[in-house]
Amino acid sequence: MVQQQTKVKTATNQKVKMTPSEAIVETLVAEGVKEIYGIVGSAFMDMLDLFPAAGIRFLPVRHEQSAGHMADAYTRVTGVAGVIVGQNGPGITNMVTSVAAANQAHTPMVIISPSAGTPTIGWDGFQEADQVSIFKDITKETVRVTHTSRVADCLRTAFRIAYAERGPVLFDIPRDLFYGELEEQILQPHQYRVDSRGSGDPASIKKAVELLKDAKYPVIISGRGAVDADGVDAVAQIAEHLTAPVAVTYMHNDAFPADHPLAVGPIGYMGSKAAMHTLKKADVVLAIGTRLSVFGTLPCYDIDYFPKNAKIIQVDINPRQIARTHPVEVGIIGDAKAASDEIYKQLLSASPSSVKKQDRLEELSKVKEEWEQELIDLAMEEGSPINPRRALLELTKALPENTIISSDIGNVSSTANAYLKFNQTRRHIAALTFGNTGFAYPAALGAQLAEPDSPVVAIIGDGAWGMSLHEVSTAVEQNLPVIACVFNNKSWAAEKKNQIDFYDNRFVGADIDAPDFAEVAISMGALGYTIDKPEDIAKVVKEVLEKRKPAVLNIFVDGTQLAPPFRKDALKMPTRFLEKYKHLDHDEWKK
Repeated sequence: MVQQQTKVKTATNQKVKMTPSEAIVETLVAEGVKEIYGIVGSAFMDMLDLFPAAGIRFLPVRHEQSAGHMADAYTRVTGVAGVIVGQNGPGITNMVTSVAAANQAHTPMVIISPSAGTPTIGWDGFQEADQVSIFKDITKETVRVTHTSRVADCLRTAFRIAYAERGPVLFDIPRDLFYGELEEQILQPHQYRVDSRGSGDPASIKKAVELLKDAKYPVIISGRGAVDADGVDAVAQIAEHLTAPVAVTYMHNDAFPADHPLAVGPIGYMGSKAAMHTLKKADVVLAIGTRLSVFGTLPCYDIDYFPKNAKIIQVDINPRQIARTHPVEVGIIGDAKAASDEIYKQLLSASPSSVKKQDRLEELSKVKEEWEQELIDLAMEEGSPINPRRALLELTKALPENTIISSDIGNVSSTANAYLKFNQTRRHIAALTFGNTGFAYPAALGAQLAEPDSPVVAIIGDGAWGMSLHEVSTAVEQNLPVIACVFNNKSWAAEKKNQIDFYDNRFVGADIDAPDFAEVAISMGALGYTIDKPEDIAKVVKEVLEKRKPAVLNIFVDGTQLAPPFRKDALKMPTRFLEKYKHLDHDEWKK
């Protein structure tokens, strides 16, 4: 064993003969890759054969889209770029949705994309597709291997861009280029990429400090970038020095500890009214590690909360995101932690904040208490069989503090935004602004692989569950004790709400007739429970946590208790001109 380790170490310091597959796998090992997700295929079988000896675990899924969501969540929890692979053609194209989701989530990822062999490219052969063109708009870069001698170099480039630009990169390699031989030196990551960008331009930092120290009502928005940079503690230091309330960005509820006196909760759809009413008052906004997305700053609860006249200081690692959606007074291109540390350091030597600390803390405490009471009151309204808010309240109360929670997109999943509170980072794994259904469960599996000893729960609607329940087989096969909480209202409820509000209760395609999800789970080897009483939720959760086996909780909730439309701003009351559709015109049916 000692001799084998010495041999590997020597191989990293000089060029040695190896096959392209060996060069790829050794580069993956150098990058710290422990798991790769996908479905077995002939195109990459030569590389796959090396995984066990290299110490890389291949995680076979039931659908390649799931592989991308698993890798996405694994990266969000560990910080290590996820890697996925599939058969050329349909295997890779099945990953489009999850790669697009990771792209909008700014998740580093490498897609190993075998393509048609070089002798047959352009013949429309079996399983041929122009994968580079397909993925061009949903990745940070597409890197194509053109010769066997370039395989390791191209893979290093893929990882370099994935980390630098925070997103997925396609590594496209014709399937015949896994074979052959080359001379290659396996480099270590520090030899070809840099992980830190520093604190940003000193003049911009100085200007930001001047604005903050003179602010009457500074508010901080902490985003995913603060989590990725392990910078949340630095954000807290600034907040405490300024007595500045801290909101978190849409569906990044773990970007600031919820139990901190200055925490006001998430902005964005179905977020915290406490955060919205607070942010509305800001004269200076310090946005750290966030692109301030359009959807994540839209009015909610009829509160147009994003301040129109506040001076915005935006810190982001990607220059493309600065002032992309909101005009800024100061833009700082830098690492969220490094920039926050420097801002705090300079604030300490600046004039002390004029904010009356106790008055501000009492104000925040009051607005948070009012919002918490409203959430409880809304949850305690009767439902048939269960008010979905009550189910969320009971679930969140029953879970241990270190639980990782993934949430899908949809009516109940989005309502969860107001109820999910975290005091640790890397606990909230949400579908975010790509908004695809079927995300939460495979993401939960990836999170469980990242932290095998932590409880992991997926919050998912019955519509989205139909897109991901096949992965229960993966959970059973890999012994991943994820708890799927399926909120079953027998409908695509977000769309049903649109049909209620805009189409006079004409339901087309919104109702779901599904099998008994608990029985299906049991037949697949998992635990299965059907719940139709709110008081049973905590009891079942406790039992499942103790058993540490994959489980599906089929929770029946009231399908009439629905959240507001996601995009009320993008919908209009219907107008019809043709006689055969006149009865569907809003002016007709409103009478």
